[in-house]
Amino acid sequence: MANSRARETTEAIERLYVSMRHLFYRGFFKPAGVSGSSLRSLLMTINPEIYGSMNVSNKIELNGLLYVLDRLPEGIEETPFVHLTSDEGFEKGSFQLIVPKKRRRNCYRIDQHQMNIEVLLGRSEVYDILTHLTFLYIEADKIRDLGFIKEDDCRPTRTWRIIEEVALSKKKMSRQEKEVALIHLSSLLGRTFDETLEAYHNFGDDQNPDRLFKIIYHLGRVSMDDHQETREREIHFSAILRERIGHHYFGEKWANHVKDVLVKNNLHQRPLHIVSANMHSVKNMLFGHQAIGKKATSEVDYSLYEEISNKKEFQDKILQYAENQGLIYLDDKSGSNIDVQIIDLSKIKLENSSFAQFQYAGDDIVLVFDYAFGEQAFEVMDELLRPISISGEKKSINVKSISIMGKAGILTGEKGDIMIPTSHIFEGTADNYPFDNALMLDDFQDDEIKSFEGAMITVLGTSLQNKDILTYFMNTSWKAIGLEMEGAHYQKAIQVASKIRHHISPDLFLMYAYYASDNPLETGSTLSSGGLGLTGVKPTYMITYGILKKIFTYTKK
Repeated sequence: MANSRARETTEAIERLYVSMRHLFYRGFFKPAGVSGSSLRSLLMTINPEIYGSMNVSNKIELNGLLYVLDRLPEGIEETPFVHLTSDEGFEKGSFQLIVPKKRRRNCYRIDQHQMNIEVLLGRSEVYDILTHLTFLYIEADKIRDLGFIKEDDCRPTRTWRIIEEVALSKKKMSRQEKEVALIHLSSLLGRTFDETLEAYHNFGDDQNPDRLFKIIYHLGRVSMDDHQETREREIHFSAILRERIGHHYFGEKWANHVKDVLVKNNLHQRPLHIVSANMHSVKNMLFGHQAIGKKATSEVDYSLYEEISNKKEFQDKILQYAENQGLIYLDDKSGSNIDVQIIDLSKIKLENSSFAQFQYAGDDIVLVFDYAFGEQAFEVMDELLRPISISGEKKSINVKSISIMGKAGILTGEKGDIMIPTSHIFEGTADNYPFDNALMLDDFQDDEIKSFEGAMITVLGTSLQNKDILTYFMNTSWKAIGLEMEGAHYQKAIQVASKIRHHISPDLFLMYAYYASDNPLETGSTLSSGGLGLTGVKPTYMITYGILKKIFTYTKK
C-alpha cells in the first residue's frame, strides 16, 4: 500500500513539472482555469508535508501560509495578476522594490492589481514560485468558501464582515476588540483560539500587527472576484524570461566576473579550492580568533562562533580584519544572487586559530561562494569550471578540491544532525551520481550531534515532498539518509568538467556534507515549523572545520 502511494505521488510530481514547463512556454495561465485546476489537483494528490492541512477543506493551513508568504513578495495576496519576468530594467522606474523576507529575489508592485517577480535562478525558481502560488490559491479558495454563503448569491457571513472591518480599518484595536475579532477569525480558519492567537503574533509585527486579518481578507476577496469573474487571476511569464531561461545567462556573467577578479589579482593559476557554503563560517574560522584577539583552545570554539552570530560588532570587525589580510569580497551584481569570497591562504596568520597545528606555508586559494538554488547549481559550477580566456588563449583553472556544504532535510535523524552523502539520487530521473567523498563519519565524532552516511536524494523541490515517497527512499534498498536540491546538479557539472570535457584535472578531491534543517517525516519538524536558529551554529562549524582540515591536510602533502 505504501509503495503504491509512493508511485502515485511520484507520478503526480512528474506530471506537475511537465505541466508547469508547458505553461511556462505557453506564456500564461489562469489559476481558476483548466490548467490551474490541474496544478491544484496534482499538488493535492502529492499533499506535501510542508503544506500541512492543505487538503482539509474546513481548515486553513497557517504554518504553510507563513512559510510561503515569507518567500513571496509582501502584498502578493492582494494582486490577481502575477508576472514572472527576467531582469528587465524595472529598477530604473519608480516602482517600489520588494524583497521577500526569506528569498533574495527582486519584486515590484506595478499597480493595485499586478505584482512582478524577477526570476534569475533558473527553472527551479520558476517551479518553486508556481508551487507556492498554487498552494496560496488553494487556501484562498478555501477562505472564500468559508467566508461566503454560496447558496445565497455568495452573501458574506457575519464572521467575514467582522474580518473585513478589521482588515480595512486603520484604527488600533483595544485588547478586548482584538480578542473578539480573533474568536471570529479562528472560527473561519477552523483553528482554536490558541492557534489563531499564535499565528496573529507570527504574522504581525510592530508596524503591521493586524497583518493576519489583512492577508486572510485579501486572499478571500481576490478569490471571490475571480469566482464572480469581476477580475480573473492570471499568471504570466515574460518573453524575455522564456528566452533566457536554461541558457546560463546569469551564471555566465557571474563566473566571468569571478574569473576576471582572479586574473586581475594574478591568482588564476594558483591551486584552487572551491567551497559552496554560507558567507560567514569559513571567514570566521580562518580570521575570527586573530581579529578578536582570542587564542583557540580547542579544535572548534563553538561558544565563540555563537557569540559572533549574536554580535554585529564582532562580524564587522572580522570582515574588516579579513579584508586587510587579503580577503576579496565580491558582492554579486550579475543577477545570480551568489556572493563570493576569495581567500589567499599565503596571507593568513593562523597561529591563534584552530589550524595552527598544520603550520601552513603554501599559496593555495580558497574560493567560497554562497548557496545556489536547484538547477542553478549546475549552471554556476559548469560556468566556473570552464577554462579562462586570456588574450585569446584558454587556460584551465588549477582546481584541487570542490566542497559542497549546505542545509538539507534528514530522514534518519533530527534537526541539527549531519549527513555525509556517498551518492546523489536525482528524483524523477534515471540519473544517479556516486562519488568518493573525502569526508567520512570519523570526521564528525560528537556527543550531541549524530552523523549519518549514505545516499541522498536531489529533489525537484523541497516543497513537494511527502511521507510516502521519502519513506520509500529511506526503507528500501536505496537507504537514503536525506534530501536536498543541488547535489546532483553540482556533481553533474563536476563530472562533465573533469571526466568528459577535461576542463579540470580528474584528480581533485570532493567533499559533500549537509546539516539537517528539518525532518519532513516528523510532525513539527518540517521547514514550515521554523528554522534552526543558533542550533545550527554547531553543525555548521563542525562541517566547516572538517572541510578546512582536509584542505590543510592536502596542502601539507
